[in-house]
Amino acid sequence: MISRLLILFIVLFIIELYAYQALRTLVKSKWVLLAYLGISLLLLVFIVYSFTKFDRSVGQTSQTMRTMGLLLVIYIPKIILTLVLFGEDIFRIGAGSINHFTKLNDSIDFLASRRKFVSQIGLGLAAVPFLSLIYGITIGKYNYKVIKQRIFFSDLPDAFDGFTITQISDVHSGSFDNPEKINYAIDLVNEQNSDMILFTGDIVNTDAKEMHPWLETFNRIKKHKYGKYSVLGNHDYGEYVTWPSEAAKEENFQAIKDLHGQIDFKLLLNEHIFIKKGTDKIALVGVENWGKNFKKVGDINLASSNLTKEDFKILMSHDPSHWEYEVKNHKKNFQLTLSGHTHGMQFGIEIPGVIRWSPIQYIYKQWAGLYENLGRYIYVNRGFGFHAYSGRVGIMPEITVIELKKGKNVA
Repeated sequence: MISRLLILFIVLFIIELYAYQALRTLVKSKWVLLAYLGISLLLLVFIVYSFTKFDRSVGQTSQTMRTMGLLLVIYIPKIILTLVLFGEDIFRIGAGSINHFTKLNDSIDFLASRRKFVSQIGLGLAAVPFLSLIYGITIGKYNYKVIKQRIFFSDLPDAFDGFTITQISDVHSGSFDNPEKINYAIDLVNEQNSDMILFTGDIVNTDAKEMHPWLETFNRIKKHKYGKYSVLGNHDYGEYVTWPSEAAKEENFQAIKDLHGQIDFKLLLNEHIFIKKGTDKIALVGVENWGKNFKKVGDINLASSNLTKEDFKILMSHDPSHWEYEVKNHKKNFQLTLSGHTHGMQFGIEIPGVIRWSPIQYIYKQWAGLYENLGRYIYVNRGFGFHAYSGRVGIMPEITVIELKKGKNVA
């Protein structure tokens, strides 16, 4: 523990040293530099103090989210600045060494002074994540996007050609702080006029009580002709806090399951139902959470018992790693899986048709949007809410509308 704290202290010292050097290169006022040092120290003390007050019996609070946001806003720009200046130092040492041993230019010092324009470049680059993170906290987290996706299936029952599904995921109601924005998002959901709505898990961060202030708001989601269905996500099991007893944990879990009925969603727990349209039908399969690195209570075999390979199936499974490790090559042929969980890490770059990148892609092969394997598809929703970091940068909150089409995909 002491060694890790020492390493952390050394890293923070180096980051702060480089940030101070960059500012000192551009600013000559002693009082400005002293003010910068004083403010930096106070912010660091506040961040450390706030994290030491984290109560595992409570879990994430608005205070911990603010602290995490402050940490990212302050230190991601400083880390970028440090990398730029450290790169310049490597260059200066290399150039100085070459000059020292070759004596090509005796007028050049072994270690030349830091160049002003490099500090300016570093500060300019650091300003990008700084402003982006501020945007994410103030605007981005409620900048809802409706994303429409048409998917073709050769074995789709004829009556379901053109059938539409609205998907939401990862509500994380305990993080909400703006009723007006949430009501706006519910209006967007209702405006889609889909045939069915599916919610793929994480209704809360931890405690069922987090959803209580929002029950009336989510009850505004109108009835859909073919129903409103949901599954659980990893946060719905209360795994990330310390409970006074197993009985208290189980009571909360039962209360979380009850929340779905209170907002008029039918919760599927390792089971399936048939959605019928005319003389045709499709199977809607809902599993509990199954994650490669998270709780594994989803049972796809139980949920699909009595279904055949020929049945057209839509699977709701919160964590997309389930598709990667169990579903995509399953003998029963799950034509479409709907997931969430990743949030797109709430941070990345996404320009449709040009680039889609997030650090989360190095953890999850399927992390946002549509993926295909041998004619089987998974769609990963980017999430309705937010968690840990109270913001979204580049990866916006999503309401998905999927249209099922009969035929081969010509895209």
